[in-house]
Amino acid sequence: MSGLTLAKNQTIQDKIYTIRGVQVMLDRDLAKLYNVETRALKQAVKRNIERFPEDFMFELIDSEIDSMVSQSVIPSKKHLGGAKPFVFTEQGVSTLSSVLSSDIAIKIHIDIMRAFVSMRNFLQNNATLFTRLDTIEKRQISYEIKTDSKIESVLNALEDKSIMHPIKRTKSRELFIPKW
Repeated sequence: MSGLTLAKNQTIQDKIYTIRGVQVMLDRDLAKLYNVETRALKQAVKRNIERFPEDFMFELIDSEIDSMVSQSVIPSKKHLGGAKPFVFTEQGVSTLSSVLSSDIAIKIHIDIMRAFVSMRNFLQNNATLFTRLDTIEKRQISYEIKTDSKIESVLNALEDKSIMHPIKRTKSRELFIPKW
């Protein structure tokens, strides 16, 4: 694979997001890749809506749009022009290529499929590592809770003067040590 192909695949991978637990691409990103207007892409989808069941394509809801704006995926809601974006799963992108049958659509479709496969391989190849990281993180949280509890006990003991007794009086104050 040439450096140009790798760069192209990385660019496409940067446009793949996880929403509702599935990897998807935004209609605006696909429109740019296919070199068509977003409006034209959406019209083609609506004319062939029976080809796009919910597991192939869905419309984002307001909370998902807000999340994407807060993560700087979408610059602002105004950027969408009042229309809610469609997002396409891997199967939806594949179906989209049959709706948009230009030479560019065919070429881009192949690049996108390769990017999805590459991401899936990365996740599969690193699944053990992700599991180990998750285990380490849970263990670390457990240690932090135990440490916080011990520190809290020490601070409470220091504040509780009933378990302290004076050992020496000076003019300005009494010194205390714990009775433990």
